[in-house]
Amino acid sequence: MTEALLTTSIPDGRLVSRGKVRDIYETDDALVLVATDRISAFDCVLDPGVPGRGIILTQLSTFWFRRFETTVPNHLLATDLDGHPEPYRSRPELDGRSVLVKRLRPIPIECVARGYLAGSGWKEYRAGGTVCGIPLPSGLTESDQLPEAIFTPATKATSGHDENISFERMAGIVGADLADRLRQLTLELYSEAAAYARERGIIIADTKFEFGLDDDGAVVWMDEALTPDSSRFWPADAYAPGRSQPSYDKQYVRDWLEASGWSKEPPPPTLPAQVVNGTLDRYLEAYERLTGARLDLASFGSAKPADAADS
Repeated sequence: MTEALLTTSIPDGRLVSRGKVRDIYETDDALVLVATDRISAFDCVLDPGVPGRGIILTQLSTFWFRRFETTVPNHLLATDLDGHPEPYRSRPELDGRSVLVKRLRPIPIECVARGYLAGSGWKEYRAGGTVCGIPLPSGLTESDQLPEAIFTPATKATSGHDENISFERMAGIVGADLADRLRQLTLELYSEAAAYARERGIIIADTKFEFGLDDDGAVVWMDEALTPDSSRFWPADAYAPGRSQPSYDKQYVRDWLEASGWSKEPPPPTLPAQVVNGTLDRYLEAYERLTGARLDLASFGSAKPADAADS
């Protein structure tokens, strides 16, 4: 794979939305989520994309959804093109980067678990000793592991940044029982995933989950799962509290943008080749460490010709 897939155009496909990363199509009773190779930071889509990035995100999410499917139902219906209906089935550019998923009623909350003091949490702690309003012990330093993981919900913004909110406000939005269930589920998933990743040399400092409700009102895990886009992944062998950490996630891109002198107003600077390649290398290493399998990006997209007929 040599070129990034920045957008999709499916003849006879029904496009629902085009986000920062995903193009979403619909069928009569399901959705097709397509992870492109677009990459965003500071609320801007950057140029160029990262070739194969969407495949890595999709395959890693699928790995985690399958791993925890006995803990919580997930939205997956089909992960291979053969399980997609037409006109999506015969589009080789969707191979590896698209999934067919259930239609759900999204819960309008980002469910965030934090196990380490980083990012906006570190900034808030320095200012007042709290993270998202939750008091923490004094004397912690940047990147310290917290005494126990904390749940910090946020409202989901259609544009711009999500807004951190209190658990009480979350309960007012979704109801006390559902809020309790989502907090428990978020911390359980994070705890088990973090322990698994730590054994494979990766610290999951924090992550966010999204959930929806099916027709029966059951909670279903949706969107993406424990990817470098939705999490902070740190190499365990380089971990040292008291400073920011090297990472396998988009922080590498953010750090370059911060150092570039960009004002964070559009348009963003063009990413140099070394940043694009460095990002891809980090995403691939994270995937391979976590799954124990090599991901051959070049193997996707060639299984079916573009004009393949439905048999």
